[in-house]
Amino acid sequence: MNARKPTRTPLYSRSPTRPTASGAAQDARTTASAAVPGGSGMTAATSPPAGPAPPPRATRAGALRARLQRVPAWGWAVFGALLVAAPAWLGGGLRPAAPALTQRQIDAAVLHTLNTQPLPSAAAKAYEGVAPSVVRVIGRAHPPGEPPAARSKSGGNGGGAKPTTPDRDDDDDGASVGTGVVIVDSGVILTNLHVVSGSRHIEVVFHDGLTSGASVINVMPENDLAVLRAHRIPDDLKSATMRSTADLKPGDRVTAIGFPFGIGPTVSHGVVSGLKREFRTPDGERLLTNLIQFDAMANPGSSGGPLVTDDGEVVGIVTAIYNPVQERFFVGIGFAVPIESAAAGAGLPPF
Repeated sequence: MNARKPTRTPLYSRSPTRPTASGAAQDARTTASAAVPGGSGMTAATSPPAGPAPPPRATRAGALRARLQRVPAWGWAVFGALLVAAPAWLGGGLRPAAPALTQRQIDAAVLHTLNTQPLPSAAAKAYEGVAPSVVRVIGRAHPPGEPPAARSKSGGNGGGAKPTTPDRDDDDDGASVGTGVVIVDSGVILTNLHVVSGSRHIEVVFHDGLTSGASVINVMPENDLAVLRAHRIPDDLKSATMRSTADLKPGDRVTAIGFPFGIGPTVSHGVVSGLKREFRTPDGERLLTNLIQFDAMANPGSSGGPLVTDDGEVVGIVTAIYNPVQERFFVGIGFAVPIESAAAGAGLPPF
């Protein structure tokens, strides 16, 4: 009996048989047909493969909003600053540069302003600065309401004798009217000694109309000055600002404020005519020295009023007028005691 020969395995493998072109096409059609739902071997038209579909517009906006919300506050501040500074960085190209002004244009603009909007006068400015501190001073030889019999017994100038000081105004009732200026807001007032000399009763009338009695607390005969203290004062009383006369020069503008002939307050404006002048009182009793001479109008009743600069600062106390014909009216020469001498009598420190 013949034995069966064993099957030998080849030592090499054959390459798979390549399908023919018609076979490959058929396989492609078969695969495509199988991929189409419900396909049953029939061929179907196929599209070339497309990329990933774009996200919806709402999704893109949401993502942008999320990114903006993550920007810190300082980042927005820097962004805003860059927007503001951008025109400058670009060389100012957004608007043309303004042309340079000539000196003629500047002068014309200043002249136009002065002509259309005049500044307040120097006298008005000076008065505004010191007006709340100016008071009317009335010195009486007898208290108001005292009967005539008592007046004759009390003496004084109740019999009608008139003082000879040319800038003191006296009424028919024997009262002298002058001016004063508040130098301490507690009611301390400077005036001339001849305004209150011989008076038994002194009244002061403040800027707001308040009338108060007053007492003499110091006198300086060598400067014809008296220091008063009012018994009552306004709630908002203001004291005057005083200024040294060290830099005062002839020709400087000054303003005198007072109650000439009891009318006022009256304002007059002028200049310093001289310094370190002397004046002897009409009765010959006193020689006043180191006086300021001025030409701002003063008359009887102006005594004790302030002489002020354009800034409303007191540099002197009006004390006398000079009149060679012995008439009681102003001829252009007035005298004031420097405020340094007056303040020293009130116990104020020197300038």
